[in-house]
Order: sequence, then C-alpha cells, then structure tokens
Amino acid sequence: MALFGEKETIPPPVTNPPGGRPAPVADAATRAAAEAAADQVRRNRAEPKESVIAAELAIEGKIQGAGSVRIAGRFKGDVQVDGNVTVEAGSHLEGGVQAKSVVVGGELTGNIDKAKHVDVLGTGVIVGDVKAETITVASGARMRGHVEFGWGNESNVARTLANGKDHGHA
Repeated sequence: MALFGEKETIPPPVTNPPGGRPAPVADAATRAAAEAAADQVRRNRAEPKESVIAAELAIEGKIQGAGSVRIAGRFKGDVQVDGNVTVEAGSHLEGGVQAKSVVVGGELTGNIDKAKHVDVLGTGVIVGDVKAETITVASGARMRGHVEFGWGNESNVARTLANGKDHGHA
C-alpha cells in the first residue's frame, strides 16, 4: 500500500528465462500464495476506492482524485473526484463538490456541479446551487439555492429546445 502522494509500485511480471522454461516454484503453497497476491492486486485495481473522513475528524483542505469519498465528520474545502461523494447524517461539508454521484444526508454548504445524480436524503441540508443530470429529494430534506437538472448533455438540450419549438413555445 502506498502512502499519500506516493505511487504504488507493483513488481514486474515474472517472465520465462531465455531457455523458454519457467523458473521452478518451490512448492504448491508458494505458488498458491503468489496467485492469491496477483488476484488481490487485480481486485484492488478493479474495485472503486473510497476514502472516509471519520465522525471524530475535522479536516480543512482539498480532495481531488479518482476514488470516492465518504464524509462522516467535518470537512472544509472543495471535493473533486471521479467517483461518488457521500455526506453522512450528522456530518458537515463546506465547499464545492464535483463528482459522479452525490448523496447528502448531512449538511452541505456549497455548490454541487457536474454530477450525474444527486440524492438528498430526509436528513440532508444543502445551502448552495445544484447542477446535475438527475436529482432525488426525500421528504424532510431542506435546500436553499438554485437547482438545475435534466441538462446533462448537449443532445438533451437540443431535443428539449426542439420539442418546445414544435409545440409553439419560444
């Protein structure tokens, strides 16, 4: 496992020596352990990663990357990830969010931009603007801000405008 800011190094694959015959493996247990390690590396690469800010933590900074983030504590700063952002009930996020999917069960003070889907749970509070392809708001949720949804890509925009003109709308 690599530390923050370091790249994980994976040993190069074992290749056959020039004679074309594989190097001997000590025993079946060693071979099984090597195969299990290789399988774990493949699974780790395929599974989406999720970082968690625990309920007892308060962090200020910026989160950016390819994984997902679950906030159970307090975070002040922008979050920009390729995966999902979850703001759990009882937690607080102060900053802008860009993610594939955003679930708000706690408090979010900031804008959500470029999300495919936003889920605002019954315990969720958003103070800020939301731009998403789709949004679901549960009973009991609260929001103060501007919401735009259904404008996920240009083909949707063109189709909507064309439909409006077809029906005599400007």
